[in-house]
Amino acid sequence: MIDEKIDRMAFNSFVSHPLQAYEWGEFREKTGIKVVRETIGNQAFQLTIHKVPFFKTGIGYLPKGEAPNENLLSKLKEIGKEENCAYIQLEPNVEIGNWKLLAPRSLGEAGKIGNLGLKPSFHPLFTKYTFVLDLTLSEEELLKGMHHKTRYNIKVAQKYGVRVIKDDSENAFKEYLRLASETTKRKGFYAHDKDYHTKMWQTLKASGFDPEKLQAHLLTALYEQKTLASWILFSFKDTLYYPYGASSSENREVMASNLMMWEAIRFGKNLGLKKLDMWGSLGATPDPKDPWYGFHRFKQGYGPDLIEFAGSFDLVINPLIYKTLRLADKARWTYLKLRKSGGIKS
Repeated sequence: MIDEKIDRMAFNSFVSHPLQAYEWGEFREKTGIKVVRETIGNQAFQLTIHKVPFFKTGIGYLPKGEAPNENLLSKLKEIGKEENCAYIQLEPNVEIGNWKLLAPRSLGEAGKIGNLGLKPSFHPLFTKYTFVLDLTLSEEELLKGMHHKTRYNIKVAQKYGVRVIKDDSENAFKEYLRLASETTKRKGFYAHDKDYHTKMWQTLKASGFDPEKLQAHLLTALYEQKTLASWILFSFKDTLYYPYGASSSENREVMASNLMMWEAIRFGKNLGLKKLDMWGSLGATPDPKDPWYGFHRFKQGYGPDLIEFAGSFDLVINPLIYKTLRLADKARWTYLKLRKSGGIKS
């Protein structure tokens, strides 16, 4: 259970990413996931505990926390044993360059992560890369920094009369759910269900603007009274995030999503935020055959910086069960890929 004795604002002052924000923990608890929140000196973190089907064990997940050190890992091992976790997965909110500087000091000789029980994750959950755009630049500078085709597509949307508005109404959220379902089916991606999105929105929906709280905002792109795109954005500290986007298969020629991103940029600037984190990307040399390549190229068109993070690590608590889960996960994803490709019939 979430520790209500920990002050919300004090906790948020220690963390740097929406997935570590106090409010995110409140939302995850509403989905039935156990949340453990702790403070250690001038560090704070929260992790979720996930039960593993067919096993009498769990997995801990600590996304986008600070760089791990011996004190943090010692506390996580203690929690892992109390919660009967096979391992705890950490995905630090630390850029690769900073990790190389921090790791030797915090993780033992030469930064060898194995010294303290950490192994590279066999199933990373968060992308190792993201795009970040500098919102302190002027609109003119931002437009100049875009790919010429992106600028053109924004003008196309404006010429067609596409409008982007902030609409946090119940009807606008229903449209978001409709388009999210349509987008998931069209793209064939694994995605969160309606209940997840609804609880997230109900918990994080913004009331006013407070940079010290995690808040969700809904932008809608309209064309001839039709909703063509619907995005949920997060604001936290000095950064706007683009975690959830949905679009219609209709009227693709009016380039509604291109205008949506531009208006999201302007929305962040109007809030006085300094950065737009586009919530994931492929690496520096992406494979055009990758199913996420289209999203990567779309985001890249706005001229952001490519950021690489340290990666994903597993803190092993029970080596035997960890090895079993690793093999089971490999078999599961092999099966799902074969089924999706048609190699296995239902």
